[in-house]
Amino acid sequence: MTKIKDTDYLALSSRIKAMETRLLSQSRMEQILEARSDEEAAKLLQECGYGELTSNRPEELDRVLAASREAMLADLSAAAPDPRYIEIFKMKYDYHNAKVLLKAQARGVDPASMLSDMGRVEVEKLQEAVENAHWTELPDCLGQAIAQAKEVLDTTGDPQLSDVTLDRWYYREMLETAQATGSDFLLGYVRAVIDAVNLRTLVRTLRMGKGAGFLRSALIEGGSVSVSALLAVGSAGGSGLAELYASTSMQEAAESGAAALSGGALTAFEKLCDDAVERYLAGAKYVPFGEAPLVGYLAARETEYTNLRILFIGRQLGLSAETIRERLREAYV
Repeated sequence: MTKIKDTDYLALSSRIKAMETRLLSQSRMEQILEARSDEEAAKLLQECGYGELTSNRPEELDRVLAASREAMLADLSAAAPDPRYIEIFKMKYDYHNAKVLLKAQARGVDPASMLSDMGRVEVEKLQEAVENAHWTELPDCLGQAIAQAKEVLDTTGDPQLSDVTLDRWYYREMLETAQATGSDFLLGYVRAVIDAVNLRTLVRTLRMGKGAGFLRSALIEGGSVSVSALLAVGSAGGSGLAELYASTSMQEAAESGAAALSGGALTAFEKLCDDAVERYLAGAKYVPFGEAPLVGYLAARETEYTNLRILFIGRQLGLSAETIRERLREAYV
């Protein structure tokens, strides 16, 4: 691929700076949180540029968020000089669909309601490839991932192990794609994501009492903390966890994870993992042009979708404003 320069992003960066002003701010999240009724909350959502929410059912919210995400990805796909920066945010839907299709095939159920059209591969093509083992018709990593995950599922009958296999391939493909672009900012983002995933995996594995073999199979290479160091902490029952991340952006999250291993709640820990990644991305706001503003904005929108789900689902469940507030991720703006 022809080398793309920062200046090739001048026009797109200007657009993104304008689009950032319409991201969901902390004050707007508070307005939705404190809305007196579901109707008022839905109206506020429309004022943020989302479609009409006509009911309080989770699937209705999913429809609105999916439509927004699809429109945003299509818009930026047409404008991005290098498609890989968009693809790195689309590939998770390919791997999600692969998980759904493999489990549906094993159980003999219809997967249609659980599939997403926002990946790189059309759902129909992916479904045909899974049903007929046409792996070579898919992107290389994805095809290998599905073939291996299917073998694991067929051999063990354990869908969790199959999902773990797909996750490992997903983060491997993310990392390889980031490295191939030559973007230090994108690579830093992917490594931060892997750090968060590995920290969560370590804490959850220890909390569930799963063995070293499962932990080894679930950890991802490529983060700032090595897999061997994580396994050593795992074998010690979590001792040294906070110290392991002491010099990284995950320090606060690791301290919370250590507390969670002693019986503390996971909610604050999960939030701190996401917030550490968000703080890395915040650096993109100060880059005038280049690929960093695009990456930052794409990730910020994903965080926005997460926060909207927390807000609306929390309201529907009757959770207190304080409980919902504690779960909200840091906003990009």
